Amino acid sequence: MTRGEFFSSTSEGSVIARRQDREHSEPIDHLNRTHKNNQRTPLMLLQGKVAIITGAASERGIGRATAVTFAQHGARVVILDLDEAAARDAAAALGEGHLGLAANVADESQVKQAVAKIIEHFGRIDVLVNNAGITQPIKTLDIRPGDYDKVLDVSLRGTLLMSQAVIPTMRAQGSGSIVCMSSVSAQRGGGIFGGPHYSAAKAGVLGLGKAMAREFGPDQIRINSIAPGLIHTDITGGLMQDERRHAIIEGIPLGRLGAAQDVANAALFLASDLSSYLTGVTLDVNGGMLIH
Repeated sequence: MTRGEFFSSTSEGSVIARRQDREHSEPIDHLNRTHKNNQRTPLMLLQGKVAIITGAASERGIGRATAVTFAQHGARVVILDLDEAAARDAAAALGEGHLGLAANVADESQVKQAVAKIIEHFGRIDVLVNNAGITQPIKTLDIRPGDYDKVLDVSLRGTLLMSQAVIPTMRAQGSGSIVCMSSVSAQRGGGIFGGPHYSAAKAGVLGLGKAMAREFGPDQIRINSIAPGLIHTDITGGLMQDERRHAIIEGIPLGRLGAAQDVANAALFLASDLSSYLTGVTLDVNGGMLIH
């Protein structure tokens, strides 16, 4: 990687927060039932579903948090990542019945081959989370054609190619849910760490998601997007001094940076039947840093 490039699957990073105080407090678990004997039984919101999550091999990323959450809710999870060994290890860490495969989401032939393997293995595809993304913290005049292509290819082209690959199966099934990962930087015009080409890519994801939602709604395929705000990560934590972090938090009504689990919970909602009458929406997960 060059020119200050780093990988990300959210607006500003993809590593689970280190929680030390209220700024990094744990998301509240609203997804359990408490019975009369005070034993908590999880709701299995994705029982028997097959869910693909791209860019989910990173141990502390949003993709991995989403994979763990989906598996906890009964899904058979497919982790798709550039690193085959890492994808397999991540899938194995979820327990039995999950799958890890290698694919570059910006390469049509690799995407088709991976999806064919998934269908051969599981026989169906119920959920796709287009999580893979890349960003660069550079300014407009510093963006070279190669920088632009690299960022747009993974976030935007990858979202299109993965969606194209799974939609025929979902259409034949008469159901499906696709979750596209955008960013608050697409809405506010630039991020704290992402360059303008990243904002453009993530704005394209929003437009693509809405257009696909309109086109495939009659097939009972729901397509929605998530726009994360600033998610506290090892990467962003290293780039922010305490003074800057506190200044950012002062502009967030909920008074803390986001955690990967916050985004994973949103993905679970959109993937499950809890959102069965939602399509074409953008779910903001930003603590109120952008209210519009």
